[in-house]
Amino acid sequence: MRYDLNLLPVFLALMEERSVTRAAARLGITQPALSNSLNRLRDTLRDPLFIRERYGIKPTPLADEIAPIVEAALAQLDDLILKQQEFQPAEAERLFTLAPNSYVELVLMPVLVAKVGELAPGISLRMTPFGNEVADTGVVSGSTAMVLGRITDPPDNLVVQHLLDDGLACVVRKDHPEIRDRISREQYEMLKHVNVLPPGRLRAGLFQALEHQNLKREVAVSVTHFLAVPEMIAVTNYCATLPRLICRKLERDARLKVIPAPVDLGTFPVQMAWHVRYRNDPAHRWLRSIIGEFAKEIAAEHA
Repeated sequence: MRYDLNLLPVFLALMEERSVTRAAARLGITQPALSNSLNRLRDTLRDPLFIRERYGIKPTPLADEIAPIVEAALAQLDDLILKQQEFQPAEAERLFTLAPNSYVELVLMPVLVAKVGELAPGISLRMTPFGNEVADTGVVSGSTAMVLGRITDPPDNLVVQHLLDDGLACVVRKDHPEIRDRISREQYEMLKHVNVLPPGRLRAGLFQALEHQNLKREVAVSVTHFLAVPEMIAVTNYCATLPRLICRKLERDARLKVIPAPVDLGTFPVQMAWHVRYRNDPAHRWLRSIIGEFAKEIAAEHA
């Protein structure tokens, strides 16, 4: 039997997007072209595959049945072809969409951008937010190259790599009237605090660590990014509890001082995840290795 392999990525895009409009945009084709491909696939499989609903399309039982088979087959084909390709960073031209949480965006991304610009000037990087859910980033469908942050309960089609572990410390203004080089539990609980809302799971981890140590904290203001913290702390007598690697960057600000947390608040992991289809992609593998090396260097430098 003869059939067109080009129809299979169309099928997977529709399965994952559940929308003709979004699937066409993802594949970079027009909606009529996508509909034409779908009609040809329907003729081949003798099944409608997708049924229109009010807010999109719904796969038929046959579509649900064959989707994992098609995905696995395409992944094997990708692996076979990509293994035969040699990656030359200096000559490569490609766009990678990355989804770092705000912690990774501040700690890892600047050095990554500089290194990629030096070794592979034809590679462009685009950042998309990673707040609470991995599924919101596009990495589950493969439209985003990788997600970086704290990853919990990843789906089966994601590969997860541990990058580093970080702890927590406190930041106050340099001339704080009550805090010198350390902060006691009593002082911590009496102060007002600046809280950073994202990045999702890290926020939950801090609240859990405080609860585990039975440490109280009165939040006076919540901000949406670590970069907002220095300005808040510099003009108040507030305190902020932040990842140590973020604190190392804030130490450069003469208005601030970093001190140990009053109790051990433990550590949290920083991870990288990508779709299994990129496992043997030479360019993707190269970028992962660069990120992994930087993470090790940063962790060792601040150990």
